[in-house]
Amino acid sequence: MSFWLVKSEPGAWSWDDQMRDSVTAWTGVRNHQASNFLKAMKLGDLCFFYHSVSEKSVVGVVEVVREAYADPTADDPRWVCVDVKAVQAAPRPVTLADIKAVPELADIALIRQSRLSVMPVSPEHWHLIGRMASLSG
Repeated sequence: MSFWLVKSEPGAWSWDDQMRDSVTAWTGVRNHQASNFLKAMKLGDLCFFYHSVSEKSVVGVVEVVREAYADPTADDPRWVCVDVKAVQAAPRPVTLADIKAVPELADIALIRQSRLSVMPVSPEHWHLIGRMASLSG
């Protein structure tokens, strides 16, 4: 299993929207590196759901339930999306400031490549942020 972080602006698609719909297509990614990460996702992979822009925090976990396929919102079939399912809300959202304050997280892609909307998360970083968020499992 691999771990990821996916970002969404709460005004466009929020954690509440994800919880309401449970499963959704993660569409609209138009960066080649982020798209390649979507293509690498496998069934059962877990992703931190991150509210970008105003909140800047990990607010939940989603699971990949359908691997990459052509993004129906794109005119070009090279752009892909995956389907994700809500797994668990973060009992304690973990802010970007919280993450930056932990030396063990200094090399996480969220800090190094802050504009990327989809990124891998190492197992060590996953477990550390999961503990910070009081997530089970």
